[in-house]
Amino acid sequence: MMRKYLLIGVSAFVLGAGSMAYVSQRAQATAAQPRSQIYKMLELFGDVLSTVQNQYVSEVDSKKLIEAAIDGMVTSLDPHSGYLSPDSFSDMREQTRGEYGGLGIEVTSEDGVVKIISPMDDTPAARAGVQAGDYITAINGQSLLGLPLNDAVKQMRGPVGEAITLTIAREGKDPFDVKLKREVINVISAKGRMEGDYGYLRVSAFNEKTAEEASAALRSLKAKNPKMKGLVLDLRNNPGGLLDQAVEISSLFLNGGEVVSQRGRDPKDVERYNARTDGDVLHGLPMVVLINSGSASAAEIVAGALQDRHRAALVGLTSFGKGSVQTVIPLHGGADGALKLTTARYFTPSGRSIQKTGIEPDLEVAQTPEQAQALADRSFQFSEASFANALNAEEGKTRRAAHAPAEAPPSGFDVKKGDFQLSRGLDVLKYGSVEATPKMPAAKARLASALSKTGAVKTDGGTAPPKAPDAADKDKQAPRK
Repeated sequence: MMRKYLLIGVSAFVLGAGSMAYVSQRAQATAAQPRSQIYKMLELFGDVLSTVQNQYVSEVDSKKLIEAAIDGMVTSLDPHSGYLSPDSFSDMREQTRGEYGGLGIEVTSEDGVVKIISPMDDTPAARAGVQAGDYITAINGQSLLGLPLNDAVKQMRGPVGEAITLTIAREGKDPFDVKLKREVINVISAKGRMEGDYGYLRVSAFNEKTAEEASAALRSLKAKNPKMKGLVLDLRNNPGGLLDQAVEISSLFLNGGEVVSQRGRDPKDVERYNARTDGDVLHGLPMVVLINSGSASAAEIVAGALQDRHRAALVGLTSFGKGSVQTVIPLHGGADGALKLTTARYFTPSGRSIQKTGIEPDLEVAQTPEQAQALADRSFQFSEASFANALNAEEGKTRRAAHAPAEAPPSGFDVKKGDFQLSRGLDVLKYGSVEATPKMPAAKARLASALSKTGAVKTDGGTAPPKAPDAADKDKQAPRK
């Protein structure tokens, strides 16, 4: 049996970290409808294709039409399923190796608009100040509204060193241009440093090198600082990646036991992934994990495992809520691309499915006063629950509704120079637990009196962003993040 690789993440297409899974085995399909009905619908598809070929106002590319039809069929299932063309499939495999050309952003499509899930550390997009939740409305002055995501992604790719201008729409601001230069993105996904007496490990993605890089960073920290008192693991804005790397990262801090399980359509189809029995390289030193709404999938697996196993306290904001696994199935060995298909949900060691709901921190901390107010206004973040066709949480749970977060930076805290979430994480380490840590004054955030005033629509206990503006309105209204 050929080796199987699983990856997990948030986006449909990536100019950043890998976010899918692939297996080198054929897909086995079963039809819920009678075969006669399926054949009838396939005949209808052929009739439509023939009519378009013969009567459309100009000549069409039949291959592109069929690829678009396949993609439309699969993307109707959920936001993370889709069709990968041969070029996109090749790009995906390069991205998971952690070195490729691009801008360093992970994107998806929402209401016909390209939306940024997360910029990657130390990339052109991150340096230019691009933010999670921003909409890309145009490239080099050409509108992207209504353009298929695959076509938009192709426009962002090009020769390394060539300049590209993205038009960004962000809530509360007029649309603005950001000029970037494409680079070869050599992702260093794990870096370490000291914060006083405590170690700090930043893990920005889960690619093939992540566990190796994290292990090296931890060895260096311990060698240079033998009296290190604890560790902050920063998983904020980490969009996910390889499942085996999430398990390996968890194994660095756990001695055996379950990290995550995944369950498919058949209740008996359960796979469990355990940590190594001699894994905890910190030998029990206290830990804090930082998360936010950009922490997704593989990052949520690590955070959920360390929380459930009582190995670390979680500080920050509720995570993205991407609790499903995508299997990328090559078609004819990849010659005809691949299908990216949602095949399972994953569960934390205590049996929690966090699909749509996310992982809630032990200490909820907003990074800025503006973020606290946004969370109070309309559940703040672009999350899995924002997608209209997102897979439901298996237990029927819902994401927490709009609320004022427990803590936000006080008036004297310089949010431009300081990292308030990190500061509070270090406080938890210093005092030994969340319960023992002196609490800050409650966040000054005013709950919205009526969600309808914001244009948001209530969904799953939270709110979904208002519909993206039409092309004619794009200069008048910036979509919310």
